[in-house]
This record gives sequence, structure tokens and C-alpha cells, in this order.
Amino acid sequence: MELRDRIQRAVSLFKSGCNCSQSVVVAFADMYGYTEEQAMHMAASFGGGIGRMRMTCGAACGMFLLAGLEKCAVNGADRTGKAANYALVQELAAEFKRRNGTLICAELLGLKKPENSPVPEERTPQYYAKRPCPRMVECAASIWVEYLEKKQEKE
Repeated sequence: MELRDRIQRAVSLFKSGCNCSQSVVVAFADMYGYTEEQAMHMAASFGGGIGRMRMTCGAACGMFLLAGLEKCAVNGADRTGKAANYALVQELAAEFKRRNGTLICAELLGLKKPENSPVPEERTPQYYAKRPCPRMVECAASIWVEYLEKKQEKE
């Protein structure tokens, strides 16, 4: 699958019922040796702004999960690996915020008060019409593709 095709794959996954984080992670999981099912499990808790608490956008969290698959410390004492991961996450977060104004799910949704229910809303045409989530998934996947393209150019 071409890198750019993965952006629409992520959006399609969201529109098929996956949460925002799962949509981003699943679209790229095979590149890192993960199955779709493994990726669904890995990203499940980050939808709805982390467990539907409306904190950090789940699509952005999906991007950050991918950053950990790309660069990380696999040894607790590896400060260089940690720094590389943190630098990448900060770069991705800054770009997401630049494009959307915030990383916070509640702000992206325009919520004035927190939702106190763990139950996700039913996915109806009205849901998709009022939610920016498909755009956030597309944005996070696009930023990740742009990162990968830049990396390929350097190699």
C-alpha cells in the first residue's frame, strides 16, 4: 500500500466504527510488523481523548503510538532513545496543534462541559456531520505520512 493511501484508509477505518486512535494506528501497523487486531488492542484506550475523557485527541495519540514504534528506548537507561522519541512526539504535537489550534479533544469538539459517560455515541450521519473527528484522523495520518516521506528522503 502506498503511504498516501494510508491516510484514506485511516479515515475509512474511523467511518467504519473504529475509534480515532485505532484508525490512525491500524492504517500503519503492518509497517511495524503488527496485525490489525494487535493494533486495535494497542490503540483501544486512546479514543475519545483517552478513554472518552476528552483529553489529548485520540488521533494525535495514535500518531504518538506510531512514534514509539519508530523511535524509542528499549532499555530503561537509554536516555538517547527516550530523547529521540520525545523530540519526535513534540514535533508531531506541534504540527497537529498548528493545524488544528489544540491537541485537546474537548476543545476540538467545542465542548463546554465534560461528558461523564464511558458509552460512545452511536455512529449516525448526524454524528459524522457534527464531529471534526474524521478530519482529525486525516490530519494525524497526513502528518505521519509527511514524517515518513521526509525520513525516506534522508535515507
